[in-house]
Amino acid sequence: MPLLLLIAIFVVIPLAELYVLLEVVGPALGAPLTIALLVADSLAGAWLMKSQGRVVWARFNETLREGRIPAREIVDGVLVIFGGAFLITPGFLTDIVGVLLLLPPTRALFRRRLQKRLELRAVSAVGGARRRRRPAPGYDYDVEGTATEHYEPPPTAPELPPPARSRRPRT
Repeated sequence: MPLLLLIAIFVVIPLAELYVLLEVVGPALGAPLTIALLVADSLAGAWLMKSQGRVVWARFNETLREGRIPAREIVDGVLVIFGGAFLITPGFLTDIVGVLLLLPPTRALFRRRLQKRLELRAVSAVGGARRRRRPAPGYDYDVEGTATEHYEPPPTAPELPPPARSRRPRT
């Protein structure tokens, strides 16, 4: 995972959430109402994740019963899990992303983008496997070892009776 993405996830997003809470929502609503709104939002997110998770799980099982590969349902399940995690996390910016991931129409948009991106990565991974990298200088890839050969004679075949003669007259 790129270092910049990790920095964004663990530093920038929480700072942006704090800014929104302290500078935008907090002064407008006051601390008690802001906290109550965050708790209600988390509870609503948990309920929405549960209901959408059941819908996705039912579609997943139905697809398996039909004998098809449940690719779409798996991606939907992952998006529902992430959407629920974003909604349960305190903060209004992550709540917006969570709602977008949990509602079926917007989840379909995310699913299409994600599937296209995964397909591109799969194609590049397959194409990249053909190229061989040179070993780094200074690395020795020779391995020393010993081997012991055990010889066992092959099992003998049982004696077969001689082939039967044909009773047909020769011409």
